[in-house]
Amino acid sequence: MSKPIFTGAAVALVTPMNADGSVNYEKLDELIEFQISGGTDAIVACGTTGEASTLSHEEHLTVIRHTVEKVAGRVPVIAGTGSNSTETAIYLSVEAEKAGADALLLVTPYYNKATQKGLIEHFCKTADSVKIPVILYNVPSRTGCNILPATVKAINERSKNVVAIKEASGNISQVATLASIMNDDFAIYSGNDDQIVPLLSIGGLGVISVLSNVAPRQTHDIVSKYLEGNVKESCRLQLEALDLIGSLFCEVNPIPVKTALNLMGMNAGPLRLPLTEMDDANVSRLKKSLSDYGLKVAEGAVIKFNDLTKD
Repeated sequence: MSKPIFTGAAVALVTPMNADGSVNYEKLDELIEFQISGGTDAIVACGTTGEASTLSHEEHLTVIRHTVEKVAGRVPVIAGTGSNSTETAIYLSVEAEKAGADALLLVTPYYNKATQKGLIEHFCKTADSVKIPVILYNVPSRTGCNILPATVKAINERSKNVVAIKEASGNISQVATLASIMNDDFAIYSGNDDQIVPLLSIGGLGVISVLSNVAPRQTHDIVSKYLEGNVKESCRLQLEALDLIGSLFCEVNPIPVKTALNLMGMNAGPLRLPLTEMDDANVSRLKKSLSDYGLKVAEGAVIKFNDLTKD
């Protein structure tokens, strides 16, 4: 069996912003160090949680380059380079490989979607444009497009560097079917923080996580305990995190997780439209969940940015 890209918990890292909405690279450095010191097993730059859809191509690639340079080989860097345009996905993927990314994360085409035949062509043409490993990303709730198990197998057989999938369909039966037809070299990662243990139970190797932004050590431990054979402790940690996970998804991701980082005094900054600041009632819920989970909420933390750039 070939070595997987990572085993454990990879963080789907937020992209911190300055008050004016520009990328805050100094804060990005701090968040990367927080993740590595917290035991995260890999870093995903410019995924959904990183607001990739509202970054310009120049910003997107600069964030990837910056992340690669800052991480400096300490953990794998996985670059989100998916697009609903195959040509764009190829461009971003080629440039991310040049920037030194260890692997790519390719989401299914959104809005225009695709047939299963179209998915095979899209992913294979993109994967074949690079030499580094590729992780497919199946998240039909956001894209309106589901990669069926037989399609994943067809892609893997045609493009050998497609070696993994981030499964966020929420359909455990579908993931089990996938696991049953793929060879041992193909890695399955949970894309849902509330389903880490269920995915591990059918052969998954870890999670690509939103929760890891605020709790890297705890998320890592959910996976490591399971893989060490301490299933009971892994289950306990998974269940202990459920309330916070629920709060981190009570509004569309990454609104709550960026708010959570701000509440913790980590100053991840504002979101880019069309994402807006979190409703006050949900902020209160999130504060309580963070505190109940043992994460400190900073006094006087700035979480409202609408008024900061006004004259």
